[in-house]
Amino acid sequence: MSSPVSIPFSSFIKIDRRKKDPVYLQIVYQFIQALNRHLLTHEDRLPGSRSIAADLQIHRKTVLAALGELQDQGYLRTVPGVGTFVTIPEHPNGDGGGRSRVQQPSEQATFTFKRDFVLDPPVSEIPRQLYFTDGSPDFKTVPLEELGRAYASVLRRESNPEELDNGNIFFREQLSYYLNVSRGFHLSRFFMLPLSSREQVFTVLSQLILSRGQVVLVEELSFYLANMIFSQVGARLLTIPVDADGMDVEYIAAHFKRGEVRAVYINPRSQYPTGVRLSPTRRSRLLELARTLDFVVIEDDVDFEFTTPKDHLKPLLRMEGGERVIYLGAFGRYLPPEFQMYFMIGPRDFIIEGEKYLNILGRPRYLMEKALGEIIHQGDIHRYQRKSSKLLSERKEKFAELLQLHLGELIAFSVPRSGLAFWIRFNRHVPLALLQEKAHKEGLMIPGLCLYQNKHMTALRLGFAHMTLKELEVATVKLQEAYSAVLTG
Repeated sequence: MSSPVSIPFSSFIKIDRRKKDPVYLQIVYQFIQALNRHLLTHEDRLPGSRSIAADLQIHRKTVLAALGELQDQGYLRTVPGVGTFVTIPEHPNGDGGGRSRVQQPSEQATFTFKRDFVLDPPVSEIPRQLYFTDGSPDFKTVPLEELGRAYASVLRRESNPEELDNGNIFFREQLSYYLNVSRGFHLSRFFMLPLSSREQVFTVLSQLILSRGQVVLVEELSFYLANMIFSQVGARLLTIPVDADGMDVEYIAAHFKRGEVRAVYINPRSQYPTGVRLSPTRRSRLLELARTLDFVVIEDDVDFEFTTPKDHLKPLLRMEGGERVIYLGAFGRYLPPEFQMYFMIGPRDFIIEGEKYLNILGRPRYLMEKALGEIIHQGDIHRYQRKSSKLLSERKEKFAELLQLHLGELIAFSVPRSGLAFWIRFNRHVPLALLQEKAHKEGLMIPGLCLYQNKHMTALRLGFAHMTLKELEVATVKLQEAYSAVLTG
């Protein structure tokens, strides 16, 4: 019979009663860390629970709870009348507490599967260093603890499934009220489908209205996510020129006949990536063409919340009444991602059909929706919106000043009226891949999806809202230094 391990538990397990984790879980976590550091080995026999409790100066019941959890996880095995032994699942002779060893799969599959380059993501992993994005909010605007309390309150009160389902109805009613007040709509909850992500919105939309081979018109340099999903279902994407007044809708009139176009996808408030908005004349003309050429307008108004009141334009949905417009929107994009919602607005039968896809995309987040509904009902959302708008305005103004100060003669840009990013065009051709490399050496990451270059254009789409004023200053200086490094070779 082997002797118990000589190393005292107190040498690798430190109890911190200030932590929120229960003491027995602190023991479990640190015991597993000791295994990873090889302080304990396979088949080591542990001291008795009383000895461990005396060593750690805790109650024996706490030790028994920790040992029980470790045994359930396969790190210990007990032999009656003999003792408790360490079991390392990966050890050649270990059984992992009755569990069989699981090897990693091979690098290459031995079977065939479908590959789709259309779905290759352009988004790089977000680093810990200073970085730009293509336009991300600051998720720290609203304290997470405050949102957590709202969610916890619902969690304590709601328990039966029928009430949870009513939470979805409550959220839809509150959201439709909020949209009516903030966007001038006149709609009830029956004409709206809330979804958890933009990916879900575009997926449901494409399944409902697109078939293989049908033509979707998009703006030049348009939004990659929508393009990916529309292409994945087999739609033919054709680009329409964009100028200072937005999409050239007369190009549509000149090049397409009735029935040749299924849909036009457009962000009339803030075109991606340039940020230009569709002029009033073109907005009216686009709706006229939708009727005469028989196509659907997909209005993506995701940037509504990041538009100052003086710059608000009436959504196409309000102008046209919903006969030819499917409206895509966002709620609470300045909140942490877990609290954000997206939605589609359209005819009642269209929404009913869209709801069927929730069965395969995942059921609604009833508890979260109930919490968001209460945030609207209690008026907190207006407070959050005002705080977000104030920070956004300050950072937008500061970034414009910094760009003018450090790069003013080298670039052309205008302050965006909507959205979270500046469209910056360089006055001379420089290889953006090299600029990206030089910036990285300076400690600034510029993701590939922010770079736009062809023989006519050298431009960046740079998001500003996620940075503090100090971070914006440092990032702009680093960008200027990287640009200078490119010019000097």
